[in-house]
Amino acid sequence: MNRLLAWLQKPIDLMLWLALLAGFLMMTHVTVDVACRYLFNRPLEGTTEIVAGYYMVVAAYLPWAWLASRDRHIIAGVFQRIGTPRFDFWLEIAVKLFTAAYVSVFTYQTFLAAMQRTRAGEVWLAGTMYLPVWPSRWMLPIAGAFMVIYLVLRVLSDIVDPRRREAGGGPTEP
Repeated sequence: MNRLLAWLQKPIDLMLWLALLAGFLMMTHVTVDVACRYLFNRPLEGTTEIVAGYYMVVAAYLPWAWLASRDRHIIAGVFQRIGTPRFDFWLEIAVKLFTAAYVSVFTYQTFLAAMQRTRAGEVWLAGTMYLPVWPSRWMLPIAGAFMVIYLVLRVLSDIVDPRRREAGGGPTEP
């Protein structure tokens, strides 16, 4: 199980780096747009649409699986440490399963929306040009799928590995 988690960590790390790159490109793009607007009185065409349609989507959603792999997703902090380590362990399992179920529904719905937008060839009007935004619709189901797969494998690993059960199920490096 740990091998699967380690293998899965590689694309998860790549998605984090892509999100960081998107954040950097977004800052650079907006800075150049503002500079062009004030220095040359000619803003870059479509900056708002590109930022909203691509950069923000990638930066907001692709790191989901990375957050899950570091146990930085939703936790039930109110109930932690009020019981035994065994109680905390099973609480973590329940939260991961609930999160996986919720993200599965989200992933399914965004997959259907991405299919629909892809078939329609969704575009946004950006100044005097049309910007195809349907490719960015696939970031949500991709990010959700990786998060669900990671959470399910992590739950199985936590249940099977007695060291994690005894330690309360905290994160361990794969």
